[in-house]
Amino acid sequence: MVRQGAHVIVVGNEKGGSGKSTTAFHLAVYLLYQGHKVASIDVDSRQQTLTHYVRNRRDWARAKGLSVPHTTHYHLPLARGDSARENHRIEFDLFRQAIGEVEGTADFIVIDTPGFDTNLARLAHSLADTLITPVNDSLIDLSVMAQVDPVTGEPRELSHYARLVQRARSERLAIDGRNIDWVLVRNRISMLSSRNMRQVQTMLERIAMRLGCRVADGIAERVIFRSLFATGMTVFDPLDDELLGGVPSMSHMSARQEYRSLVNALNLPASRRAEARREVLARPPRDVNRFSHMAHNDS
Repeated sequence: MVRQGAHVIVVGNEKGGSGKSTTAFHLAVYLLYQGHKVASIDVDSRQQTLTHYVRNRRDWARAKGLSVPHTTHYHLPLARGDSARENHRIEFDLFRQAIGEVEGTADFIVIDTPGFDTNLARLAHSLADTLITPVNDSLIDLSVMAQVDPVTGEPRELSHYARLVQRARSERLAIDGRNIDWVLVRNRISMLSSRNMRQVQTMLERIAMRLGCRVADGIAERVIFRSLFATGMTVFDPLDDELLGGVPSMSHMSARQEYRSLVNALNLPASRRAEARREVLARPPRDVNRFSHMAHNDS
């Protein structure tokens, strides 16, 4: 599937509970607030966490009369016929249709994948321009990337997921000459420095060197994300006392800054469409009709 246009961000990891959906949703909303047009695709047919995020956001905004940005969202189910070959064909067609519908209008497409190997997950990885793999800040969770020698700390055997990504990168390079920018994101980082944290950082950097990817700091362990899920809100939304049950906490503000730092570390491309929208929004009120015309043509 050769494509052009929108930058595809895939959030993937074959381990549940690593924060994939939270990361995907917050990145999508952040990009919306930056003036980008964003589409989101959920290929996790079992959990559908990203889809629940999107639905909760739309329902809450409607109930509270909130004006907040939304992604163009797709949920792609697994085909469940008797023929694996036919199932793969159906899934490929659904995936191609979803990409085709937003390719020409979206600046970014954010795809959330399941914590297990599926045909749709492999298709998503093969299309990634940027691949984000959240890894919990734990020695146990490093096994999703590679088996590490307990004495030397060196990676000795790649995991199934790491080999899957390596194949996707090779295939992508052969198809269009582009490499997938793979970023391992330290997630749920402890607030306190510890020997375990330093070990995880060192081992993850060694794994990244072995895999030809890079490491970025992600988000600390925060209760705020669990409380925001029910409303579909994010730390980037202008939340007031009524929605939060109080003024935004320091943890809330720190989480916002951590996500901004993560986006900066991803080195995402700028969008001319987004730059034009920001420029128009910065103009005096007399240009409002021009902005309305642009928004209509760009939708």
